[in-house]
Amino acid sequence: MLHQSESDVLGRVFQALADDTRRLIIERLVRGPAAVSTLAEPLAMSLSAVMQHLQVLEKAGLIVTEKVGRVRNCRIEPETLRQAERWLSVQRTDWELRLDQLDNYLKGSN
Repeated sequence: MLHQSESDVLGRVFQALADDTRRLIIERLVRGPAAVSTLAEPLAMSLSAVMQHLQVLEKAGLIVTEKVGRVRNCRIEPETLRQAERWLSVQRTDWELRLDQLDNYLKGSN
């Protein structure tokens, strides 16, 4: 069972990743750090809207932003993604076990 704080983190992560735009930003940042302006270029929205998406990602712990001079840079926070990946892996293993049990049951019932 998850601790409440771990559950809260995972909830924020999956809520943040539920949005197409935020997933696109994450996909871009997986390739390496980028300036906010670079992240905003391909998106059909205002810089202010992009900043709101980045704030959601940062609050979820998926990215870190820092200002260097006049430029705000973003980078991925890999440990948060790893935590979500570990949770999904445990769930997948459980689902596969249950499906195998169902398969065995159905084959035995025929």
